[in-house]
Amino acid sequence: MLSWYASLTTTVMLLQTAFNTLIPHELRSYLFHLIRKWFFKPHPNGLLTLVFDDNSSGGYARNEIYDAAEAYLATKISNKADCLRVTKTPGNKNLILSFEDNEKIYDEFKGVDLSWRFHRNTGSDPNKPTPEKRCFHLTLPKQDKDLILGSYIPFIIETVKRMRNNERVLKIHTIDRYSGGKWTNVNLKHPATFDTLAMEPSLKEAVIADMERFRCRKDFYKRVGRAWKRGYLLYGPPGTGKSSLIASMANYMKFDIYDLQLSSISDDSELRRVLLATANRSILVIEDIDCGGDLPDRKTAQVCNNPKFCFRFHSVSPQETTFDAVFLVQTSNANHNAYTRKPKVRVNFLPAYPSFLGAFLLQH
Repeated sequence: MLSWYASLTTTVMLLQTAFNTLIPHELRSYLFHLIRKWFFKPHPNGLLTLVFDDNSSGGYARNEIYDAAEAYLATKISNKADCLRVTKTPGNKNLILSFEDNEKIYDEFKGVDLSWRFHRNTGSDPNKPTPEKRCFHLTLPKQDKDLILGSYIPFIIETVKRMRNNERVLKIHTIDRYSGGKWTNVNLKHPATFDTLAMEPSLKEAVIADMERFRCRKDFYKRVGRAWKRGYLLYGPPGTGKSSLIASMANYMKFDIYDLQLSSISDDSELRRVLLATANRSILVIEDIDCGGDLPDRKTAQVCNNPKFCFRFHSVSPQETTFDAVFLVQTSNANHNAYTRKPKVRVNFLPAYPSFLGAFLLQH
């Protein structure tokens, strides 16, 4: 009996060694996947569904997992898809494929079969339009929950980060009132760069050096317990080059631009929501900071004093938000004193020299 058991054990070990040696790892994984799929199907009661909404924190901030899943699953669209949404933005050569309601996408991770389903809710009452809510449902076996949360979700986030770094397309984001005040974006195609910007060489070098110094000081900001952000104030009459400088900064740093029109903000809650919904490593442009009340006539460079708005804006200053590597750029028609927190960098645009910088002051 013992000799028979020893012979059987030796045979199994030899077969296992031959199997691992002769059959590639990818083929072995595929065979195990087929066996598990056909002979060990999970019971419906053994499935778990994870829901990823497009917004988190009570609707104040974007859900990073949702954004990553949307980009990742776009690469998984198969020819079996029943319905897809196709869009193309001006200046973009490629078509953009996205999902329609209830569209299913299948994926596999380390032998685990996964099912994604996209849901879109626009509200049932046409007389009371509500902001569109979108989410992904991920269905998986309950016993694989730790694997999916601990490995699969981080894998998606890292994969999308690499995709975006390899195919970096700058975006300019604006508030869309028709989508519930959410940020919407288009590709940034502004041609301005520091090479083409009409600017005195010494001032250009000072601006670039300041940005590079900021880029390298993440550890310093963390050590002193401050948000990693840099404040700029650009002031001067319309048409003197403020927007060109902002575009040059974005193209140089490879940062997206968030263009915030103060006239579109109604109260503290909305301001806090749009600030928290901005992404890290971006340029947040606060247009006409000196005219936060009634919208002035930009052509006349009218300045309005609105202490109520000044308090409202600074009560939710980015210093208290979770910004990481953000340039906060405020534009103004004049050097106004409606700032309770002074920006670190002031740039004055002189009307006598359109498109030229008149002064560059660093305040430390």
